[in-house]
Amino acid sequence: MSDVELEWISVGHVDDLPEGRIKTVTARTTSICLVHYDGQWAAMDNHCPHQRGPLGEGSIEKGVEDKCWIRCPWHGWDFDPLTGKPPGGGVKDHGQKMFPLEVRDGEIFIGLEAEPPHERTVSDVMVETMVNWEVQSIFGMVGHSNLGLSDAIRRSVVRKELRYYGVRHEGAAAFAASAYGKLTGKPAACLTIAGPGATNLLTGLWDAKVDRAPVLALTGQVQTQVFGPGAFQDIDLSSAFQAVTKFSQPVLTTSKHAELMTLACKTAIVEQDVSHLIFPDDVQTIPSNKKAATSAGRVAGHRIKPSDDDIDAAVEMLSNAKRPVIIVGHGAQDSRDQIIELAERLGAPVLTTFKAKGLIPDNHPNAGGVLGRSGTPIASWFMTLADAMIVFGASFSNHTGITPKRNMIQVDYDRMQLGKFSKVKLPIWSEIGEFCNAASARIQRSSEADDQITEMADRWRMWRDEKQRRLAEDLGNGIHSFAVFEALGKLAPDDAIFAVDVGNNTYSFGRYLETKGTQRVLMSGYLGSIGFGFPAAMGAWAATQDIGSLKGRKVISISGDGGFGQYPMDFTTAVKYGMNITHILLHNSELGKISKEQRSGEWPVWETDLVNPSFAAFARLCGGSGTKVSKSEEIEAAIDAALKESGPSLVEIMTDADLV
Repeated sequence: MSDVELEWISVGHVDDLPEGRIKTVTARTTSICLVHYDGQWAAMDNHCPHQRGPLGEGSIEKGVEDKCWIRCPWHGWDFDPLTGKPPGGGVKDHGQKMFPLEVRDGEIFIGLEAEPPHERTVSDVMVETMVNWEVQSIFGMVGHSNLGLSDAIRRSVVRKELRYYGVRHEGAAAFAASAYGKLTGKPAACLTIAGPGATNLLTGLWDAKVDRAPVLALTGQVQTQVFGPGAFQDIDLSSAFQAVTKFSQPVLTTSKHAELMTLACKTAIVEQDVSHLIFPDDVQTIPSNKKAATSAGRVAGHRIKPSDDDIDAAVEMLSNAKRPVIIVGHGAQDSRDQIIELAERLGAPVLTTFKAKGLIPDNHPNAGGVLGRSGTPIASWFMTLADAMIVFGASFSNHTGITPKRNMIQVDYDRMQLGKFSKVKLPIWSEIGEFCNAASARIQRSSEADDQITEMADRWRMWRDEKQRRLAEDLGNGIHSFAVFEALGKLAPDDAIFAVDVGNNTYSFGRYLETKGTQRVLMSGYLGSIGFGFPAAMGAWAATQDIGSLKGRKVISISGDGGFGQYPMDFTTAVKYGMNITHILLHNSELGKISKEQRSGEWPVWETDLVNPSFAAFARLCGGSGTKVSKSEEIEAAIDAALKESGPSLVEIMTDADLV
C-alpha cells in the first residue's frame, strides 16, 4: 500500500519511550502497542487475541527460545516485539497485525488506512428511537460494559440531538434524572455499567418511582455467553430492578430493538414511572439496518373531563360552604392557573402539601402556605376551621397533614388515588385543570361565606411577627435558619427552581421561605432520601437547557452538611459543564434532624455529630465559587454575590442545629 493511501498520525516523540519498553498509544480510535526494542521501532495491534488484553500495558521479558518477547499482562501470551509473531507459530500462525511506522525528526507516525464508514448498530437504532421520543439529556458514567452504547450516544451528542453529563457517582445520575422528570414530566436517561454501576442507581430510581417521575435507566451488562455462572460484575439485573421499574427488559440479539426502546419510553411517559433496559456488551455492537421508531401514533391525548353529575355535586357543596378550602398536592403542578382562578372566584384559601410548595406563591392573597410537619400555622388554622375541602393531586400521606374529617371533594387523574386511605364524600376522576375550568364557570360563592381572604392577611401578619421574634433567638452556636431563608426569599428570582435536600434545613425551608412568582420546588418526597438536593439541581439545570419554557431560570439547591456530603464530588460535574447552580449549605456539624428525633423519642443523642471540611474552600478547590458565612449580617451579601455567578457557587452558612 502506497503512502498516498495511508493517513499518517502522530503518536508521540522518540523521547517518550525508552529502549526496551512498550506502551499503549491511540491513533484516531485505533489502540496500538508501540515498541522500542533493539534500537528499532514497531507498532502492532494492542489487543491480545486471547481475551483482548492490552499488550501495551505488558512488558518485554526473556522467555522461550532464549529471546525476549512482549508478554500480555493478562494471561502471559507472548509475541515477537518487532514482528508480532508468537513463539513457535500458534495463534493460527499469523500473529499480531502490524502497522506502518515512520520516525520524522524525532516524531513517531503511524500509517492507517482511511477510516471506514461507521456501520450502523443495534445501539444506534435504540438511541435514535430514544431521541425520537424526545429524550434530550443523559446522566451517567461510561465504562467497560456500556462502550458500544456509549459510542452511539456520543454520535448523537455530536449531532446535537442529545446532551450528555458525565457524573462522578451513578446515584447522582439517578437523582438528577428523577428531578428532571419531576420538573418537566419528561424522562431523562441515566447510563451505567453492569454490576455496581447499575445497583448504584437504585435509590434515585426509587425516588422517581414513589414520586411518579418518568426516568429511563440504561444499564450495561456482561456478555450473553457468560450470563449466570458468576462472571465478573455479572448480577441478575432483571431481578435487581424488578420492584423499582414499571418496564424492564434485556436487549437481546433477536429483540425488536426499536420497539423495545419505544415501549420503555412510552411506559416512562404515560405511567410516569421508571423504565429500564439491559444492554449486554456483545449485543450493543451487532450490526443493524433497521429503522428507528418514532412516537407518532403511539400516545393518545390525556384530557379526562369530569362527569356532569360530579360537577353538579361539587358546585353545590362549594357554593353552600361558608369556609371552603382548597388543598393542592404535587399532582396539580400543571393546573396552577386554573386552581388560582377557582380559588379567587370562591374566595377560598389555597393550602399546599410540602411537595407542592410554590404552586401558588405565598404572596398571593389566597395563599395559606404549607400544611403538615414542615408547614405554617396559617395553613393549619384554615384547615381546622374548614367546612368543605377540595383536594387536588395530593397523596394523603401521613406527612401531608390533611385531615379526612371534613366534607371533602377529591379530584385526581389517577383513579387509584381517589379515596385511597379513607373514604371521601365526593371522589372525582378528572384532569385537575378540566375540573377547575368546568367548576369555575358555574361556581357561586355563598352569600353567608366568611371573608377568609381578609382573615388570611391577618394570619400572615401574625406569622411574620412570630418569625421575627424567633430571629432574635441566639444560643451562641450559629445562625438561626430563619435568617437564611428570609434572605434567600428576598433575593431568589421570581422564577427560581429550588431543589431541597432532607433534614432540618428542609423543614426550615418549608416553614420559613415565602415563595413568589412562578417558583418551583423539587424534593425527595415519599422516599425522603438524604443527598437528593445537589444532584437534583443538576437535573433541574439540565432541564433549563432542554425545555423552552424553563430556559434562563435560576436553579438553587439547599442542603445540610450531611446531605451535601453524600455526593460532594459531583460539584466538579457542575464545574465541568458550567452549570449555573447556587448551593446554600447549612453547616451545623450534625445530623440535626436525627438528633432532634432521638431527643423526642427519649433516646440518647448518639453518632449524629459530623467531621467536615470547609465546604466553601472545597467548592473553590473544585473550580467553583465558595463563600463561608458566620454572621447573620453577612448572609444577604454572600447569597446575592453567589446568585450572580455564571457557574456553580456554594454559600456555606454556619447555623445552629437547635434553631430551626
